[in-house]
Amino acid sequence: MTGAMVKDCIVDGEAGRITFLVKRGDMGLAIGKRGSTVSKVQKTVDKGVEVIEHSDDPVEFITNLMAPAKIRSIRILQRENGQKIATVETDPKNKRSAIGKGGKNIERARLLAKRQHNINNIVIK
Repeated sequence: MTGAMVKDCIVDGEAGRITFLVKRGDMGLAIGKRGSTVSKVQKTVDKGVEVIEHSDDPVEFITNLMAPAKIRSIRILQRENGQKIATVETDPKNKRSAIGKGGKNIERARLLAKRQHNINNIVIK
């Protein structure tokens, strides 16, 4: 519908929202001039639409997932058992935005990070 390549999609029926993960460089296509394309998709699917840009770099990817929250730093550590944990440090003013109402933003971020980069958990400090 937009010409953007969708790499992943999450449908949150409870919140009435669809999150599209688009290929790096396709954000402009997905959003359109002044949001016209994303508005058209919202009307078609009758749900809120969110678009996130993919990145092969896990740090950049997590930064994209957390937007618009301002991130100070991201560290990704691999435990001895093989699990990858990302620790995200935000400005205290942005912590609420990163977590989201009822934890929805962080849960979405954890799900996409697991699917795309095999990161088992994201911890916000």
